[in-house]
Amino acid sequence: MSRWRPPPEKSTALVTPEGHARLKTELDDLWRVRRPEVVRALSAAAAEGDRSENAEYTYRKKQLGEIDRRVRYLSKRLQELRVVDTAPSDPDAAYFGAVVEVEDSASGECATYRIVGPDETDAAKGWISIDSPLARALLKRRVDDEVEVELPGGRRRFAVVAIDYPS
Repeated sequence: MSRWRPPPEKSTALVTPEGHARLKTELDDLWRVRRPEVVRALSAAAAEGDRSENAEYTYRKKQLGEIDRRVRYLSKRLQELRVVDTAPSDPDAAYFGAVVEVEDSASGECATYRIVGPDETDAAKGWISIDSPLARALLKRRVDDEVEVELPGGRRRFAVVAIDYPS
């Protein structure tokens, strides 16, 4: 049985200025603060003697691997990302960075979403990836347009109520 998996789809390499700053801060924190702490704890655990039965040593090695993996990813990703810091030429349509209010046609409930890059999605804030089905359907739409989207819960219809771009 092999471990081969098809490569994941390339995600869109766009990011907002706030998202870019957040990723840079995370990279700096990992590299300058967290990694040295873990290295110190790892060397202290290694000095305790037999490493084969040393749970602290095993845990710290795993933690260091996870930090290094994230540092590698962020270092590569930050080079690929393109920061979008200007509003589109047509602010009446939904594009990257837009805050879009939609109304579910079936239930009448309103929801607000911000279309952001895949590296800065946050469901609690209502930030959805530009690669998501809903964001793809909302792109280039205007107020009062209706979109039909195939979501994991089934096919849904939404009406665009408002579009805004944060400054």
